[in-house]
Amino acid sequence: MTLDWPTLLPLIFAGLMGLAILIYVILDGFDLGIGILFAAAEDAEQDTMIAAIGPFWDANETWLVLAVGLLLVAFPLAHGTILTALYIPVFLLLVGLILRGVAFDFRAKVPAGRKHRWNRIFFLGSVIASLAQGYMLGIYVLGLDVGLGGMVFGALVALCLAAAYAAMGAAWVIYKTEGELQKKAVLWLRRALVLTALGMVAVSLATPLASPRIFDKWFVWPAMLYLSPLPILSAVLFAWLWRQTFHLPKTDDRHALTPFLTLAAIFTLGFAGLAWSFYPFVVPDRLTIWQAASAPESLAIILAGTVVVLPIIIFYSFYAYRVFGGKATDLTYD
Repeated sequence: MTLDWPTLLPLIFAGLMGLAILIYVILDGFDLGIGILFAAAEDAEQDTMIAAIGPFWDANETWLVLAVGLLLVAFPLAHGTILTALYIPVFLLLVGLILRGVAFDFRAKVPAGRKHRWNRIFFLGSVIASLAQGYMLGIYVLGLDVGLGGMVFGALVALCLAAAYAAMGAAWVIYKTEGELQKKAVLWLRRALVLTALGMVAVSLATPLASPRIFDKWFVWPAMLYLSPLPILSAVLFAWLWRQTFHLPKTDDRHALTPFLTLAAIFTLGFAGLAWSFYPFVVPDRLTIWQAASAPESLAIILAGTVVVLPIIIFYSFYAYRVFGGKATDLTYD
């Protein structure tokens, strides 16, 4: 393939869209996970958990907006095909995100006696959004199969992705809190890791079986040798993190961020495997990146805007995480 400008532009946008999705899954994954963990937390703990995500959660969702926006403007044919097949889970995802946003603000404004109601809505919105994302992933992996088999697999992946988000949330609580809540978060992480590992195994096994083309990309020599570090390293990181949960929290809060960084690395490895499996298709086995892409002239204009906007988003994200670093303090409403 000749990498001239019309050929290179769709690749650039595919990479940008993939990067936005990965960052979203990691960053918004932990605050969705904290919402899921509300079911296991007490009232005071819930306030501390909200304080741990308060400065970040809106900015985290920016990456989802960026990813969907890039899909719409850079790959309009794929946007129509994917969202048509996933119309209902996309609708449920938006409902979940709206419920979370409303509950996040209302729980701080209502009388104390009504706060429990909004805490439950925050939990419900987090669960709905997480399950919807997992279901969409499962359907996408099977080539947008919306039959009974695809729905069952989508439901399995939905449960496992929700557990993965819960693990991310627990890891973030370990980093941002201390005392009894931090110890409880270690137990949450240990339990969530089981379903997280199950989900990654299920997706890893189903992806090559969903398409002969993908099977050949993974199970033909010497590709097997070159790709073997992805599953092996993922398994090693899972085992190492599981072992670490029996030694956390450590004295002087050492390695409190390690579980979160480890899970982020596992997610990155899994995403790399999916990217390799589906390349060069943006709609599995239907539309390639180049077939679904907008005209090169349009992509060039969009790229100029992206070059301006993307550094701003990255700078703000780093700045926010730096300014609001450290342990979450007691939540107060003035």
